[in-house]
Amino acid sequence: MEPFKNGINPAALERIAAALTSAWPAFPRARFLRAARDGLDALELKQRVHHVIGAMRVTLPADFREQAAILGRVRDHWDAGNSADPLRGFAAWPVIDLVAVTGIGHTDLALDTLRRLTPMFSAEFAIRPFLAADWARCAKHLLRWTEDEDKHVRRLASEGSRPRLPWGMRLAHLVRDPKPTLPLLERLRDDPEDYVRRSVANHLNDIGKDHPELVVEICGRWARKAPPGRAWIIRHATRSLVKAGHTGAMALHGAEAGAKVRVERFAAAEKSVTVGDRQTLSFALASDSPQPQRLILDFAVHYRKADGSARPKVFKWAVVELAPGERIERNKTLSFKMITTRRFYPGAHRVELLVNGRAVAETTFQLRAGGDSPG
Repeated sequence: MEPFKNGINPAALERIAAALTSAWPAFPRARFLRAARDGLDALELKQRVHHVIGAMRVTLPADFREQAAILGRVRDHWDAGNSADPLRGFAAWPVIDLVAVTGIGHTDLALDTLRRLTPMFSAEFAIRPFLAADWARCAKHLLRWTEDEDKHVRRLASEGSRPRLPWGMRLAHLVRDPKPTLPLLERLRDDPEDYVRRSVANHLNDIGKDHPELVVEICGRWARKAPPGRAWIIRHATRSLVKAGHTGAMALHGAEAGAKVRVERFAAAEKSVTVGDRQTLSFALASDSPQPQRLILDFAVHYRKADGSARPKVFKWAVVELAPGERIERNKTLSFKMITTRRFYPGAHRVELLVNGRAVAETTFQLRAGGDSPG
């Protein structure tokens, strides 16, 4: 896949310039493009976002109230880009995040502006400095947004307030105590849009990293007479806890800790593979329980890091119902193709088979350097 940074390229700058010019005819388009293009190619994704914000700051009115009026009209003139381009949305990121830089001190106006802009990409990053600075004031906006007719705005109420949003600043006060966001999640748990419910699940998954018992309690309460959409939230929200073997989370999935199984085989097909290739894992196991068992089967790959240490990542394998004495076999393909979000480092890789969160077997293989691999 093309690097994300390429979503903010010269064509994206033209789209930004066109929208700003339409929203404010006095916009110095040529000056903006010169400033935004200068040095862009050498920058990574977030650096490009900040660079383009800098170009807008020197070409838009300094008064945020004037900026907000212009930005509020940008959405009406926004060119969403080529639908075949998976990175087309990134062009709006600097426009939205400009509010997080120049809107400090104008919380209500800034949040109204972000509500207007969020359908263009997402204001989940831009809103976080405001939430960190004045949660009580912002919470009033978020509560209203949970009932907004626009699904993007409703999602922002949940996604923007996640304690540990990937790529976003951590909201330390919500990491310590996430209860202030729970009224938002209660209002959104049965939202008609999958897009919104997925955010609710990810929000709860965030909370579970620091407050697992709270998430289990919430999901246990939500599970009563849960419609299909909410049942999906519960499964997705507890995924990390299940992978970690949390007994309460597994109980929500109908599984118990200490599953009674006998592993007959767990192996990697190849003793060594090259970066860019695939490895096949397989297992065979049988139930040693006199009662039927629900088994949540995962595997943990201990990926090598640049410093030679290893870090495990847990992947889903299967969920099965096993009768007493029943035997099953499964295969799984593991890809080592280079992608933008993961780098592979050569060396020994250990893989564990997990049954209801407990490691029951392991195997190892060597990963060899390929043409694109580091080191």
